[in-house]
Amino acid sequence: MEEIGLNIQELEYIIEHAFREDIGGGDITTNNLVPESSVAKASMTAKANGVIAGLPIAEKVFKKLDPNLIWEPLVTDGDFITKGDVIVKMEGSFRALLTGERLALNLMQRMSGIASETAKYVAEVKHTNVQILDTRKTVPGLRSLDKYAVKTGGGTNHRIGLYDLVMIKDNHIKIAGGITAAVEQIRKAIPSHIKVEVETTNINEVKEALVAGADIIMLDNMSNEDMNKAVQLVDGKAKTEASGNMSLERLKGVAETGVDFISIGALTHSVKALDISQNIIL
Repeated sequence: MEEIGLNIQELEYIIEHAFREDIGGGDITTNNLVPESSVAKASMTAKANGVIAGLPIAEKVFKKLDPNLIWEPLVTDGDFITKGDVIVKMEGSFRALLTGERLALNLMQRMSGIASETAKYVAEVKHTNVQILDTRKTVPGLRSLDKYAVKTGGGTNHRIGLYDLVMIKDNHIKIAGGITAAVEQIRKAIPSHIKVEVETTNINEVKEALVAGADIIMLDNMSNEDMNKAVQLVDGKAKTEASGNMSLERLKGVAETGVDFISIGALTHSVKALDISQNIIL
């Protein structure tokens, strides 16, 4: 699995796009009420327990508005924070602190929510060797931040997009004429270093995918009993990934079947933002 980091060029693009969306031609309220030379202090405070993520992004937001802003983080990404903890202190342009507040909080609250949720799933399976994977169910344009947040929470990044891992799913199998035909066709067309994953829904499909030479076999919406049988059948000849309706309550039992990975769309597609506030100190 390819891990994702914070690509500076992409981060610049995300922030510039967000500025166009939110600030446009200028913050007409702040710019007409706050003198340009005004300086102020501010702090961000956790209003709930969780794992912090996105501090470098929030810093970049404010420093795009005020390059001389003083940024003093009291925690680092990946730290567990409790309600009432001060996360960061800032000092700089009063205008920058007001104008950048919502964008910085929006990004950091979402990322911290993802990291916090991921940490819950990771903790649930810590007695096993299974890795918790994210999916492509991310906000379009923000995938790199969503996946960075998953990694910050202790999870593992699955494929970044459609280009870095072959994922042969049911409709691909239908058009190719079966699992074996699909894998053979793909192998002839792609570089040897690219992994091939095949979606399966029953033990017979697992057998076929294994013989066909899949690197990863997805066990999609299978019962725990069938996943256990599949893991024994595969016997380390390929990696196995459990997928489909993976709730926190079900996770421990799935992990104990012996699968290598469990992919969870809920880490990013319906995450609850971690509540963080910003307060200005004049």
